[in-house]
Amino acid sequence: MADLLARIVDQQGQGHGNNAGNPGNNPGNHEGVARALERFQKFAPPKFIGGPSPDLAEGWMDRMMDIFAALGYPEERQVSFAVFQFEGLARVWWNVIKAKWEREQTSWTWVNFTREFNEKYLPPFVQERREEDFICLRQGPLTVAEYETQFTKLSRFAPELVLTDRKRIRRFVQGLNVEIQEELAAAQLDTFSQTLEKAQRIETARSQVKVFRDKKRTPSDTYTYTGGQSSGSEPPNKRSKEADRT
Repeated sequence: MADLLARIVDQQGQGHGNNAGNPGNNPGNHEGVARALERFQKFAPPKFIGGPSPDLAEGWMDRMMDIFAALGYPEERQVSFAVFQFEGLARVWWNVIKAKWEREQTSWTWVNFTREFNEKYLPPFVQERREEDFICLRQGPLTVAEYETQFTKLSRFAPELVLTDRKRIRRFVQGLNVEIQEELAAAQLDTFSQTLEKAQRIETARSQVKVFRDKKRTPSDTYTYTGGQSSGSEPPNKRSKEADRT
């Protein structure tokens, strides 16, 4: 693990520009990187060796996104940790991309990384199909959390549509069910996480109201006999016995 940690710190220093504010060049930050790496490895992240199978590439990327969604790491750290899962041909490919990024001073963002990854490992027809899936994505019967998961996974195939937080928020809200959109219309939405939280709160509140209304429509003390013509609050056998006494 010590060797892996040293390689990650060294790569961060090379990839993000050699300046005093760079986490990779700050010796006091090594302990923080070590803890972050330990948390990352607890999720048992899969290795990726490359190859022609788009299903394997998509599966690996989906798993990485699930892990980083749980960890909440900055984008630079996500890229650094993700590429250290590369082996074989994937490692050879990444070394070429890394050299290009250093030469062109490309930012280590998740959008840039997924763009390079998709171009290499997903054929154009697969990317086009996934992009269309993202454009057509709607919440429908999904919960807000389930919709957000699909939104995030598919958004990497249309990065130009979610380049900024404002664009990402607008696209996300457009796919929500109309009743949630209407309640969000008056809200101030500054960040994507804030938008997601408010949408989930609205969903929860509406669900609670629905449960309350359903209970009012079907009181628990009402009895209905569907086997014959009798109905009311008492079983038919009890009512018939009382009728016999009279």
